[in-house]
Amino acid sequence: MIAPTTSDRQVVDAVLAGDREAFRVLVERESQPVIAVCRRILGDPTEAQDSAQDAFAQAYRALATFRGDGPFGAWLRRIAVRVSIARLAARRDAIRLDGETVDPRAAMLKSRDDPEAHALDVEYRAAIRAAVATLPVSQREVILLRFYGDLSLEEIAQVTRHPIGTVKSRLSRGVTSLRAQLTSRPAP
Repeated sequence: MIAPTTSDRQVVDAVLAGDREAFRVLVERESQPVIAVCRRILGDPTEAQDSAQDAFAQAYRALATFRGDGPFGAWLRRIAVRVSIARLAARRDAIRLDGETVDPRAAMLKSRDDPEAHALDVEYRAAIRAAVATLPVSQREVILLRFYGDLSLEEIAQVTRHPIGTVKSRLSRGVTSLRAQLTSRPAP
């Protein structure tokens, strides 16, 4: 039995030594912050629960890569952010087999009376996705967390483990690059 005061590093070591029940201690300690991060990114409580569960599963499989040079919770939240962003991207692009769109905003666009406006909006969203994909990983991560995940600068700094000044500069450079890419493209 692991005492409540046992450090995260000691609990991780116990899990790596074969004590599968020790991971439950980490789940109990970190479930609320992880769910909160997932919910902040996804907006949907049920989807946040699923994303958090996926993050814990990934963390369990990757536990041997945890170096312990920072808090376990921060490492786990970074995994949760990546899982949630991937889920968010999949949700935005998902279409049911019967042709109905899953994303309510896309459904709203689909129902517009003006097919030309709809086509332009779809084209612009595709251009934004393409422009974001060209950003360096460090800028793309901050852009996604800020605008898709709706995280504050402080939360992004905590999740990425970078100083807030670094987060601000990466965000600024990313936005500037996106603006340049999107304004230089020909008008439809």
